[in-house]
Parts: sequence; structure tokens; C-alpha cells
Amino acid sequence: MKKITSLVILLTLVWIVKGELGSQFDTIVAQHGHGNFKRITEAVKAAPSNSKLKYYIHIKAGTYVEKVIIGREKTNLVFIGEGMDMTIITGNRSNRAGYSTSASATVDIFGEGFIAKNITFINSAGAGNGQAVAVKSSSMFSAFYQCRFKGYQDTLYVHSGIQFYRECEIFGTVDFIFGDARVVFQKCGMYVRLPGNTNVITAQGRGTSLDSGGISIHNCTIAATKEFNSHLGIKAYLGRPWGRFSKVVIMQSFLDDIIDPEGWLQWGNDTSSLYYGEYNNTGVGASLAKRVKWKGRKRMDLVQAKKFTVRNFIYGQKWLNPTKIPYSLDFM
Repeated sequence: MKKITSLVILLTLVWIVKGELGSQFDTIVAQHGHGNFKRITEAVKAAPSNSKLKYYIHIKAGTYVEKVIIGREKTNLVFIGEGMDMTIITGNRSNRAGYSTSASATVDIFGEGFIAKNITFINSAGAGNGQAVAVKSSSMFSAFYQCRFKGYQDTLYVHSGIQFYRECEIFGTVDFIFGDARVVFQKCGMYVRLPGNTNVITAQGRGTSLDSGGISIHNCTIAATKEFNSHLGIKAYLGRPWGRFSKVVIMQSFLDDIIDPEGWLQWGNDTSSLYYGEYNNTGVGASLAKRVKWKGRKRMDLVQAKKFTVRNFIYGQKWLNPTKIPYSLDFM
């Protein structure tokens, strides 16, 4: 009787564990060892199209040298890595090598509802090769958690849609967060790296007054890599207007002394229609005393700043809960 009871308990435990693992991942990518696929591209191709349910792809530790495209039909894909230092997706396409900015992306995302966690995305083309994108996201309601994006010029292309980034790290030199998505970065780090005499963090591409795009940087850190800090006299700017109605706000963030006192860099002659707002930031680089005197550069008050929170700017209360990514709807 005891043997039968023990066997029943053992089988029950196996069933529970198997069920939990099965519900956690739909498929596994592994370069070595146990997995359903060896390449991420193969797993994406095999994923269901136009899925209304999340489809979980576990990407085991390794460096995956691939060009990954997630088509519009591949909705609700979730990439789960094993940590930013463990799961790495890398490519080296660049403008100098003959690729357009969009085509240079190591990972190019179109399908709605994409999520990535615990992964590093790299474009390793190197400095001096022009635009070289690590990730381009056109995914509506896409979210990234504890991911790292490494490149030089044009590292992260927030192309379009509504997007959210939490506890991520972005490295680059020129316009390394750019595009026209409606996006919030929360508790992220933006790190300027060498080389580069004129370093610019954002290049927001809002083209008309009716365009809903914009970049909100909330409770983040803007600083430099150790290598950059060793080169005195090189400064960085918070952004420059890729579009005439460019919109960027920085709130409750730490701005290191790498930020030029003027804060923002001109690109073209008309700066009257852009919106560059700052609210309640800290650090040497947060001083507003010598900021550019453009009509569109704003020292925001609380009422203005509230428009750019997760609640009000990307309507996070309506879609972020199922992502299982932490977030703050309002100010911290």
C-alpha cells in the first residue's frame, strides 16, 4: 500500500512539474543540448500565425548570430532569455555595408504584442559604419524587460506603435534611441560610448502636429561608459529633432555631467514646433540654467509632466498587466 501511495505521489509531482514547464514555454531554442530548434529564426517560423494567445519561446544561453525578422502575422511572441550576459542575439549589418537603416536591424519586429525579457541585442558593425540598428520595433503594444541594446549610431529604432521598456540598458553614440513610436522608458540606463565628438541620445521623428509619437524617459539614468569618462571634454546632448514636431520628455531622471549645459542640439533651422520637456531631474547634467532658449524647449510643471506617464502616454493600465513586467503608472 505504501509503495502504491508513493508511486501515485511521484507521478502526481511529475505531472505537476511537466505541466508547469509546458505552460511556461511553448518551444525552446538551444545551440547545444536539449531544445526544439538551434536557431531563433526557425522557432519564429514555426510559431503560430495571428495568434491571440502569447507564444513563449525560451532562448537558452548562447550567442546567436542571426538576422531575425518577426513578421506582422507573428503576433504575441514572447522571447525569454537566460539573462543579459547569457542570451545574446547579434548581427553586423550597417549603412556602410550597403543596408538601409531599417534593413540593418539585427532583430526587426512587426508582429503586434511582442515581448522580450533577459536578452542582449547587438549590432556589432562598429563605430564609423553609419547607421547600424540592433533592434527595430514596429510592434504595437510591445514591451522589453531587462534587455540590453548595444550599438553605436542608431542602436534602438522605436519605429512605430505603442512601446514600453523597463530596466533596460541602451548603449550608443549618435541618435541611439530614435523613431516615432509612442514609447516610455522606465528605470532604464542610457549610456554614451566612444568614439564620437558629438553624441546624441535621442532623435525623435514626429513629423506633424497630429502625430501621436513621442519619447518619454522616466526615472532613468543617462550617463557614460567608463571608456567615455576617460576622455575629458567630450559632451553629449539629450536629443535633436529628426522630425519638425519632434517630442521628447525627460522626467525624474539622473543626468550625469556628460550632458552639455545647452541640453539639446539643433538639426535644421526650425525649432519652434518641437516639444522638449524636462521635469524634476537630478545630477549635474540636469541644470537648466544654460539650456537652449528655443520656443519648444519646456521646463514642465507637474500638470504638463503627468501627460507623459505610463498611465497617460501609453495607457499602460489597459495592456501591461498580462506582460508580467513591473511598471509604475504614475510618478515614483
